[in-house]
Amino acid sequence: MLITDLSHSLDPNGNIAKEVPKVAQELASFLVLIVDEATRDYEPPIKATEIRCRHRKCAGYIELGIDETDETIGWWCSDCDQAGRISGWQKTKWDNRGIITQR
Repeated sequence: MLITDLSHSLDPNGNIAKEVPKVAQELASFLVLIVDEATRDYEPPIKATEIRCRHRKCAGYIELGIDETDETIGWWCSDCDQAGRISGWQKTKWDNRGIITQR
């Protein structure tokens, strides 16, 4: 399981840091997709997404849930053992909780 704090991947302006290795930027990009999706129209307990698994040989999709006690976002692949938890995502530009959308 991959335990991450999104704030560690961001620069002082709140963007994905460019001063880190490419693999770290790619992981941060994957994590922000999950945060964006998790905070958009989420109804507990589990949300299926159209985000592809990050493992190259897997054709699965990411499913996610938000722990209401500590607001960590849990994610896992529908097909393989890839999984993780994301903290430090609150008030980032990918946190959609404060955005009101019209339908």
